[in-house]
Amino acid sequence: MFTTREMQDEIIRLKKEKDICILAHAYQSHDIWEVADYVGDSFGLSQQAAKAPQKTMLMCGVRFMAETVKILSPEKTVLLSNRAAGCPMAEQMDVEMISAVKAQNPDYTVVAYVNTTSELKTICDVCVTSSSAVKIVKNIPNKNILFIPDCNLGQWVAEQVPEKNIRLLQGGCPTHVRMTVKDVERAKKLHPEAKLLVHPECLPAVTAMADYKGSTTGIMDYAKNSDAKEFIIGTENSIVSHLQMECPDKKFYPLSKDCVCHNMKLTTLADVYQCVQGVGGEVIELDENIRLGAKRCIDAMLELG
Repeated sequence: MFTTREMQDEIIRLKKEKDICILAHAYQSHDIWEVADYVGDSFGLSQQAAKAPQKTMLMCGVRFMAETVKILSPEKTVLLSNRAAGCPMAEQMDVEMISAVKAQNPDYTVVAYVNTTSELKTICDVCVTSSSAVKIVKNIPNKNILFIPDCNLGQWVAEQVPEKNIRLLQGGCPTHVRMTVKDVERAKKLHPEAKLLVHPECLPAVTAMADYKGSTTGIMDYAKNSDAKEFIIGTENSIVSHLQMECPDKKFYPLSKDCVCHNMKLTTLADVYQCVQGVGGEVIELDENIRLGAKRCIDAMLELG
């Protein structure tokens, strides 16, 4: 029987012994953060993985994130820590659906949020992240943009790039859309001095009430650097606990107790332990044509952003 600290020590020993780099998305629990080589947003982690010297990458996150690591690092072994950890938003739209929409809108540039499957990226023109979306959409020569899959993030982009004709489809993050205007009103009544920080995957009415809106990393950086002492956090609730650990002199409150990503919560420290032992997780394999097609979409993002 292990204590948490003992299991963490064994993970750290094994990852060094077996040349494994542990990537932890920001929504993972703090005990996993503490054994990770890199913590951050999904695309940032895939870029770190490409530069890392280790030959095996262990993604503590969800499937599309592990796929993105494989797209950028095909020569490396990529493991997903829990094979059941998917992303409902990434799975909402498929190649058949978007191909049909493209046929009806041939003069539109298709912009895919990085939270999409590798297969879907192959028929899109350019990827974006939540932190790069506005800049990249501004830099696209075409005025007509089809933004998929998150209509809330897309609406947020559209408001900041009014010169573009942005078409949206109904899709998005089921975790972030759980937060409502009533949640904001309730939280502000309880914590009137707190700044409200939200992710643009939230409903537009919620985003409009925020003091800051941006990516998960952006939210954390804002809270760390701000002179304010209290914050209401409108993204996955693990960020509340991470900020409490990193800024013990400040107070952090969840916008809603229901803002929990069940797919992210699937990965446990024991899953990580089994992966570094060599008896857990799933090796991510991609057809080379799919990998190259998806990489083209990501390369376009890097060129424009």
